[in-house]
Amino acid sequence: MKTVGILTKPKFPDVQQTLKQLAGWLRERGKEVVLDAKTAALIGEPAGYKKTEVATRSDLMVVLGGDGTMLSAARLLEERAVPILGVNMGGLGFLTEVSVDQLYPTLEKIFAGEFAIEERLMLRARIHRHGEHVAQATVLNDVVVSKGTLARLIELHIAIDGHFVTSLRADGVIVATPTGSTAYSLSAGGPIVNPSVHVLMVTPICPHTLSHRPLVIPSTASLEIVLTSKDEGAMATLDGQVGVALTQGDTVVVAASEHRTLLVRLPDRTYYEVLRRKLKWGEG
Repeated sequence: MKTVGILTKPKFPDVQQTLKQLAGWLRERGKEVVLDAKTAALIGEPAGYKKTEVATRSDLMVVLGGDGTMLSAARLLEERAVPILGVNMGGLGFLTEVSVDQLYPTLEKIFAGEFAIEERLMLRARIHRHGEHVAQATVLNDVVVSKGTLARLIELHIAIDGHFVTSLRADGVIVATPTGSTAYSLSAGGPIVNPSVHVLMVTPICPHTLSHRPLVIPSTASLEIVLTSKDEGAMATLDGQVGVALTQGDTVVVAASEHRTLLVRLPDRTYYEVLRRKLKWGEG
């Protein structure tokens, strides 16, 4: 790993100091450091690259931030198999692997080859309107179809692999990956799914009929979600960061992407340890 890209957001406390120290530490070890323009400006370095160029030039991506920054990095690296090391500078941080205190020992292990790569399933969402393709995106966590600001339900027609499943009246529906099972889907009553299990979750948001429950389906399935009600403000939200306004008759097609997010994992940590720590479960 000769070239290391660094992504961050300026809002995190102490990120400027951490970024400057990290860039210097990497260069002392003969690594080329690749920064985007905003990140470079944060520590007073000459103009950096476009973010897409950071993705194409990097052998390893270090993300200083929280899960939101990690989700942005996953979308940026969608078509390039670059491992991502997440460094938690925020709050809960299910996706980030290490704290700032653990950063440099972890990088030493990575450069010595003492690490594992974990592949995470991604989703590809396509939005169609009157037979025309209007938007698409690849996400790591989830695709959410939800109501607008008014306190009334929307109506959705849901089909899986071309077979009608249900007409749902609810605040919306979440289609989540196993990675996204600990995000919005969990808050809406969905199950926690180990990321090594390649399935998709369909989780209703406050359904009008209580018999509507979360549904787990194969990762090979394709979902079609049609907005059948006339509701201003309905949205398709991608990883909680990108929103596309929907109108009556719009179809959101969601399926597993052919691409995977690659996360750096240390061999001495397990997924269940992360759950126990993040969710503050009792010790066994």
